[in-house]
Amino acid sequence: MKTLLLASLLSIVLSIAAVAQDFPNPLSQNHRAEGVRLTSILGTVKAEGEKLTFVTDRRAWNVDNPETLEGHEGHFIRVKAQVYPDKGWIHITEVKPATAIESRNNDKR
Repeated sequence: MKTLLLASLLSIVLSIAAVAQDFPNPLSQNHRAEGVRLTSILGTVKAEGEKLTFVTDRRAWNVDNPETLEGHEGHFIRVKAQVYPDKGWIHITEVKPATAIESRNNDKR
């Protein structure tokens, strides 16, 4: 009786594991396919008329959702973003002020 119960339990666990492999997370697959991941970047928001760009020490990025940067013009900030270097733009998901140490290091440059 115990052997039958154990065998049934084992077959249920294995079938659940097999089904779970058939349903991958579409979001993670999408990111892997494009090579895009969330990255933390320090930089300054630059306003040129209506256009907002995010400028780092290496390059200026076009922002596909500039509304996230409104009110931060001229500020040195940290953003979390999906970076598309081949297209020259970023998609910002989070904006935070830079820490005091990060700001001091930026002022030294």
